[in-house]
Amino acid sequence: MTRPAVFFLSDYGLADELVGVVHAVLLRLAPDTAVVDLTHGIPAFDVRAGAECLARAVPHLGPGVVLGVVDPGVGSARRGVAVRAGDGRWFVAPDNGLVLSAVEASGGADVVLALRKPEIASPTFDGRDVFAPAAAALAGGADRTSVGDEVDPASLVRLAPLETTRHEEDGSVHLRAPVTWVDRFGNVQLGVAEPDGPPPATGSLAVRIGGEEQGARRVRSFSDLDAGELGVLVDANGRLAVVVREGSAAEKTGLGAGSVVELVW
Repeated sequence: MTRPAVFFLSDYGLADELVGVVHAVLLRLAPDTAVVDLTHGIPAFDVRAGAECLARAVPHLGPGVVLGVVDPGVGSARRGVAVRAGDGRWFVAPDNGLVLSAVEASGGADVVLALRKPEIASPTFDGRDVFAPAAAALAGGADRTSVGDEVDPASLVRLAPLETTRHEEDGSVHLRAPVTWVDRFGNVQLGVAEPDGPPPATGSLAVRIGGEEQGARRVRSFSDLDAGELGVLVDANGRLAVVVREGSAAEKTGLGAGSVVELVW
């Protein structure tokens, strides 16, 4: 039999006992469960960063339960939800848009449950008291009616869509896009998929940030650049990324999550 799995993402960090306590609850309630830590380094309260991370990760996850906790609304009237996607995977999280992109990448929302909150629960640690028990129950095969009450999938909270623009001017293409992620190497991912970006044969292009412009090259891989050279490529997630070979594009350009970049070719 396949061992049940919980894939766990949060903004808890590793300095305190929070992640370990959630692990302990999961293993106490579902002892055979394998817990996979996707990351606990999501910036505090940054729901969009968590959503982007889950969307990148979910195509590579097997069956199981995705547990996401990035929850600036903890203790408020916001719901906790469990969402069963079309591929059968469950997602347990606050209803703040955190898991919706990942759910849609997994076949869309098939069933949505509004989680019941235990009478004895802290108003500040739903990861321990609400989400972990629900994830453990679903991973262990419990009847979904024991977890929550079914609600309309259309009622799920959505994040505002990312805004990108593209136009042609004087024979050049201008693409403006937000930065969605800066990884630990300083690679700067943009909210644009490969088909909307400069084609592989583009060669040189301009990267504009505010009123400043830097030259870059459209390349296939890091190895196509010289050391320290700025480039634009398609990353492992099919998104455009501004990169530097053996260096940090974030440091070279000053870009961070939420910045806006204009590519011109």
